[in-house]
Amino acid sequence: MKIESKNLPRGQAELTVEISVEEFQPFLEQAAKKISEAIKIPGFRPGKAGLDIIKAKVGEADIWQEAFEPAVKKTLLNAISEQKLDVVGQPQVDVVKLAPGNPVVYKAVVSLLPTLTLGDYKSVEVKEKPIEIKADAVEKVLVDLQKMRASEVVVDRPAKKGDKVEIDFETFLDKIPLDNGKNLNHPVIIGDQNFIPGFSDQLIDLKKGEEKTFQLKFPEKYHQKNLEGKLVDFKVKVNEVSQRTLPELNDDFAKALGEFKTLAEAKEKIKENLEHEAEHEEEHRLEDEVVEKLIGIATFGEIPDLLANAEAKKMVEELSHNIQAQGLKFEDYLAHMKKTRDDLLLDFAPQAIKRVKSALIIREIAKQENIKVSDEEINAEAERMLNYYGHDPEIKKNLETPAYKDYLANVLTSKKTMEAIMGWSVK
Repeated sequence: MKIESKNLPRGQAELTVEISVEEFQPFLEQAAKKISEAIKIPGFRPGKAGLDIIKAKVGEADIWQEAFEPAVKKTLLNAISEQKLDVVGQPQVDVVKLAPGNPVVYKAVVSLLPTLTLGDYKSVEVKEKPIEIKADAVEKVLVDLQKMRASEVVVDRPAKKGDKVEIDFETFLDKIPLDNGKNLNHPVIIGDQNFIPGFSDQLIDLKKGEEKTFQLKFPEKYHQKNLEGKLVDFKVKVNEVSQRTLPELNDDFAKALGEFKTLAEAKEKIKENLEHEAEHEEEHRLEDEVVEKLIGIATFGEIPDLLANAEAKKMVEELSHNIQAQGLKFEDYLAHMKKTRDDLLLDFAPQAIKRVKSALIIREIAKQENIKVSDEEINAEAERMLNYYGHDPEIKKNLETPAYKDYLANVLTSKKTMEAIMGWSVK
């Protein structure tokens, strides 16, 4: 077998493989056997007709075609090993020559695992920030809980601050209706700033059935880029005004939450929860800072498109899952953002490359520090997941596959490596 290799741009390599007629012969015999199992040949049991008999029956070209794929699978693995290439993903194979009686030649384009030189990763330092939960943060949570438990009564009077108003509204930019800018029976709490500043204040003194047009300037930073800092016209109609009465913040209110006896106890628990949230946020901040610094001191070869694209697709799927978990449709989100999935893939490209680099660094540090997980740790994680899903038989079957065990091993190894990195980096 002859092999030629050359590097291509964007983290790829091209292998040209030539298989001699003699080397190809065993694959021809296997192909003939497979064909003979699928067709009837008088005088022979399925799979027992020889190569010459099958050649006379179906033609030599069909046998060579059938033999090609198995030959590629075996010889390409040997070629990759011989050239000492670290490849990722599936290769792209193209036939160069496949003619009976001649050597078989094909080209395979493979994506290469990027080369990586770690810097002095144990010299990286990050500093923890002290966590302090102030009283006003606890009070804000209490007020939010208070608002969620407000009682509402429909009233026939002008709306005032604190009321809930259901409205129909339309939005216009330069007198042109905005896409998805029409909303029906939209609830607004006057005084809350959940939309754009000043919107709810425009509803004060309006009664059921009344209409109003007004203009507001959108914030300079807004999720819809086409509206940032723009003056937008609104046309509003009030459908209903409801007076909201907030419960008093006392021990009875705390008891109504279901798990407390006193307001003081509720405040203490809220403070604990906020501290846990702040701790998790600080952990993520420190991890992000460490990864940024590790990437900054490392040297990478070219990142193949295959890895970057796969990570970007994963990020889009994560976003889709999160949006659907909120009870929304991902297609509606895309329409609202005026983007397609391909647009998101492009938007996520820089972050996807960063995530690929992060994974490569963690993988290499695990290798250098000899960080591994045991079969017991893998099995314990599989059991934990099985308990979480209620011992579903189908899930149990998937968890026990070698491929999923390998996946768990990679996840747990990465987690253990990150814990080690944080152990020597956080000061």
